[in-house]
Amino acid sequence: QVQPVEFGGGLVQAGGSLRLSCAASGSIFAINSMGWYRQAPGKQRELVASSTTAGNTVYEDSVKGRFTISRDHNKNAVYLQMDSLKPEDTAVYYCHAILQVLTFPGKDFQYWGQGTQVTVSP
Repeated sequence: QVQPVEFGGGLVQAGGSLRLSCAASGSIFAINSMGWYRQAPGKQRELVASSTTAGNTVYEDSVKGRFTISRDHNKNAVYLQMDSLKPEDTAVYYCHAILQVLTFPGKDFQYWGQGTQVTVSP
């Protein structure tokens, strides 16, 4: 079984910074991509940023220039550096991974972390 585990999050004032970390462990054969989604109260879960193992990155428009996603392939980890935080960034942030497991190499599965709360006060 594969389980992404997140670290980081918390309460910060507007303009501040936070860093989220996520590491996936278990019977991993290969990772296609890792990234971050968020869900604010009353809203749908949305993509914040993602990074493929091939090196392609995607950011949601409102975080471009403020958030930076990075990967550590040796640790099966993904990070999200969040700078210049705004109250509208307040949400539960979820780590997301698309990967292949040892028992089914060649077939992609997606996994979610348990979520970590990020709260930005005005």
